Amino acid sequence: MDIKNALNAFAALSQETRLRIFKILIEYGKEGVAAGEISKRLNIPHNTLSFHLSHLSHAGLVSSKRQGRSIIYVAHFEVIDNLIAFLMKNCCLKNKGGCS
Repeated sequence: MDIKNALNAFAALSQETRLRIFKILIEYGKEGVAAGEISKRLNIPHNTLSFHLSHLSHAGLVSSKRQGRSIIYVAHFEVIDNLIAFLMKNCCLKNKGGCS
């Protein structure tokens, strides 16, 4: 992951509603969850949810797929893994005693 992608991910997650949405998506794992369920759990209108999901999608953090009449959203776990790896790169490189 490069710094531009990391900044996009952090920018998307730095808003409370988007972070709450992402945490819900993580709960559902690779199966994902319908937008209506997210809307219900957060008690936010569908258009507001759509706005926030769009930000998360543009940052590469989520994707969607149609399932019948519902749109299912799924968190991209590999992007979060890459973001954590980006943060941890060179961890304790300058600490001669190692990391604790």
